[in-house]
Amino acid sequence: MSTGTSWALPRGLIVVLSLASLVLVSAGMRSLAGVVGPAFLALMIVITVQPVEAWLQRHRVPGWLAATATIALAYAILLGLVAALAVSVARLATLLPTYGPQFTDLLNEVVGRLDDLGVTPAQIRSALAYFDLNNLLALLQVLLSRLAAVLSDLLFLGALILFMAVDAAHFPRQLAAAARIRPDVVVALQSFAAGTRRYIVVSTVFGLIVAALNVAELYWLAIPLPLLWGLLSFITNYIPNIGFVLGLLPPAALGLLQGGPRLLVLVVLAYVITNFVIQSLIQPKFVGDAVGLSITLTFLSLVFWSAILGPLGALLAIPLTLLAKALLIDIDPATRWAIPLISGAASDAAPGQPAAPRSTAATDPE
Repeated sequence: MSTGTSWALPRGLIVVLSLASLVLVSAGMRSLAGVVGPAFLALMIVITVQPVEAWLQRHRVPGWLAATATIALAYAILLGLVAALAVSVARLATLLPTYGPQFTDLLNEVVGRLDDLGVTPAQIRSALAYFDLNNLLALLQVLLSRLAAVLSDLLFLGALILFMAVDAAHFPRQLAAAARIRPDVVVALQSFAAGTRRYIVVSTVFGLIVAALNVAELYWLAIPLPLLWGLLSFITNYIPNIGFVLGLLPPAALGLLQGGPRLLVLVVLAYVITNFVIQSLIQPKFVGDAVGLSITLTFLSLVFWSAILGPLGALLAIPLTLLAKALLIDIDPATRWAIPLISGAASDAAPGQPAAPRSTAATDPE
């Protein structure tokens, strides 16, 4: 009589195969970044606004009207995001040529100081070749052309948002049916959606605080268009860790051209005191507690998703990481031991850890 024997791959080989699979999947996503990024942006927007539809239906608003209002809100968020970025770049491109004389005076001052330090004229000319206002304007024109390409994708994004919003109206019932067969999968998806909404709420609150402080500081320093740069700070706040640097560049450039190095230093100091402290030191802790990710993991997710999906990956880094966490860790009880490790929480019940399986029938607004 033969005895059955169990066979399993060595753990080291499993790790190697998992890493190889990660590389292949990452390469595939990078090659399809033009589809994956916009599709996930549409999903994140729909997840964010879906509670509005449920709230309207609970208050006896007709289903078609609640769905229409939700879709309109999603479109408003998308168009507001793109319009704010486009206007910021366009206004900066319009303002910079008016500072031509100041730019020339600044370069002459730099040349004089370099000459006093013993730098040869040939070395000065070679160095100044990179500091040309026309080169900066050409870069801004490239950014505008890329934003135009983004605008051309709005039809694709709009269609995705429309289809996803329509499906979202029936999704609670579908989750309730799936929970009877695969409760762990439903719990993982609920954890992803809840974590994404918490991330949006926390980032929005901190973004409003930072934007208000930036507008006040730029008004006080007499930097042109302070409201526009405050809006840019609000948008870049959704980019973890380095968002404040992107929001700093336009007002810092205008400060240098308008008031020289002194005003540049004042603008940088103002942003470091407010944006860096709030966005890079305080906010990541609140974000990590809200979504169940450690500060280190939020930074690594920014680097990873930026490399895979480009600038849109930086904006979506945290929600994308939450989705990966839901599909790779939350979905399987055998892997949930890793949740406290990636959350950085000291307790066993880490923030963002999936709750016990439950029926989703109660979430059905109908």
